[in-house]
Amino acid sequence: MADITTDVLIIGTGPAGSAAAALLSSYGIENMAINRYRWLANTPRAHITNQRTMEVLRDLGQDVEAEAYLHCSPQAIMGENVFCASLSGEELGRLKTWGNHPNSKAEHLLSSPTEMNDLPQTLMEPLLFKTACSRGTQARMSTEYISHEQDAEGVTTTCRDRLTGRDFTVRSKYLVGADGGNSLVAQHIGLPFEGKMGVAGSMNIIFRADLTRYVAHRPSVLYWVLQPGSNVGGIGMGLVRMVRPWNEWLINWGYDINEGVPDVDNAFAEGVARDLIGDPDIDIEITSVSTWTVNNCYAARAHKGRVFCMGDAIHRHPPSNGLGSNTSIQDSFNLAWKLAMVIEGEAGPALLETYTDERAPVAKQIVTRANKSIEEFGPIFGALGLLDSIDPVKMQENMDRRCEDTPAAETQRAALRAAIAAKVYEFDAHGVEMNQRYRSSAVATDGQPEPAFARDPELHFEQTTWPGARLPHAWLFNDSNRKASTLDLCGHGKFTLLTGIGGRAWVEAADALSAELGLPITTHLIGPRQEWQDHYGDWARAREVGDAGVVLVRPDHHVAWRSEGMVASPEAELRRVLKSILDR
Repeated sequence: MADITTDVLIIGTGPAGSAAAALLSSYGIENMAINRYRWLANTPRAHITNQRTMEVLRDLGQDVEAEAYLHCSPQAIMGENVFCASLSGEELGRLKTWGNHPNSKAEHLLSSPTEMNDLPQTLMEPLLFKTACSRGTQARMSTEYISHEQDAEGVTTTCRDRLTGRDFTVRSKYLVGADGGNSLVAQHIGLPFEGKMGVAGSMNIIFRADLTRYVAHRPSVLYWVLQPGSNVGGIGMGLVRMVRPWNEWLINWGYDINEGVPDVDNAFAEGVARDLIGDPDIDIEITSVSTWTVNNCYAARAHKGRVFCMGDAIHRHPPSNGLGSNTSIQDSFNLAWKLAMVIEGEAGPALLETYTDERAPVAKQIVTRANKSIEEFGPIFGALGLLDSIDPVKMQENMDRRCEDTPAAETQRAALRAAIAAKVYEFDAHGVEMNQRYRSSAVATDGQPEPAFARDPELHFEQTTWPGARLPHAWLFNDSNRKASTLDLCGHGKFTLLTGIGGRAWVEAADALSAELGLPITTHLIGPRQEWQDHYGDWARAREVGDAGVVLVRPDHHVAWRSEGMVASPEAELRRVLKSILDR
């Protein structure tokens, strides 16, 4: 007999685990979350928060979304991505990033009701964890996962109370491993991984210093400093990252992984900070130093039986592109509704198989992209002449030559501008953030061909109602002059049916099937003099179906199925689709 029983046990309370707990509790599913430490994140590791993640927070409730905006650094001060010799020294170039270039800003505004922002993990985790616990999650800190055994009916997990040393067992229907890049849960279920761990060494130096006079005129979350000969490989590039404007900072500095983990004291950390700032006398308070490794590794499968892994447990990569916590939270958004529907008897167990089908390709994509972004610094180093010598004096001379009045220097300046501009693939990859299109049995395309991307799919998000894609955003209005996104009409743990004038039979079919299948289905009829009105016409342009057509949306905002127009028997057609998707 287990000591504790629950529907879902979640190992880890990072962005993935806390988001999963918050979503499951919002859906009314009993769950328990454990954390081997006494509290949540103690360093602001992840920070970039993209629009898709903010849509998940918005789905949890506009109070959750509002609190994120309250604590974040807003998008407007994120984007003057600077390359320089030191914060107080010469600037080498600059790039508008994170949706702050006017062209990119327009795309962001048209794509989502939310805004991206900078919310350090030390603030994101408590928001998600509080939401989970306030809605019913049973949480235990200082509690360690030891092992588990699964059978046909559920999972028995052995945990250890680290305060008393006592082991206890938890019986759950499902187990979720959100236990980070060294996931013991992933190891125990034998997930197959591709790639390599520990490809490079890095350290984080967190400190406090008032750098207003060096950065406020060019606000950004990232300042890249190049000082030849000062660190691993001789390139001498360090990252000064804003944690809170403009007095809390994190430096990312490399070390030679082949020589082992260095012992970094405060004197060394202060020296690095002063060098990168370029002010030897500035007051600095070192608050934390930690080391980590750059990984290039992802799981080819994300679950086995009743045990599922998410977050860093299945995608292990550098912080490039700011994809880590975003992808982790979106893993949770994909899995939570499926677990809820299976537990509630609204769906069969085959629905859960689609978690791997849909999220494993995303894990591969973002690990590949993040590591490629590191490689894309090469052309910047090359344009500055830093790859032509290992002598720091010669390297500095090569950098200085770009200022000369010669054809070679003009070519060098052009190469540097092009290399910096190409870093848009790391710092403004809107398509990587938003373009996920799922392919699984939880989507019914009925043979409809996938639309090709008209522009670079890494840089540009393209909206479509093709089944598997995330529902297009468009602003709608009701008679009370309330403004709502199409995304606001969907989600919250339920399937949603969107149709127009001519589609009342779809609404009637959904109501009948909701009763027949015991499955709540939200319906919205959009058009003039209807519940919701499309005054701008943006939904009509984006929906890719006629007024009598229908778009069926999953709880995670992804399109499950669509029909371009009315059919002979809408109830039979909708029944076919729902039973197929839900394994009924």
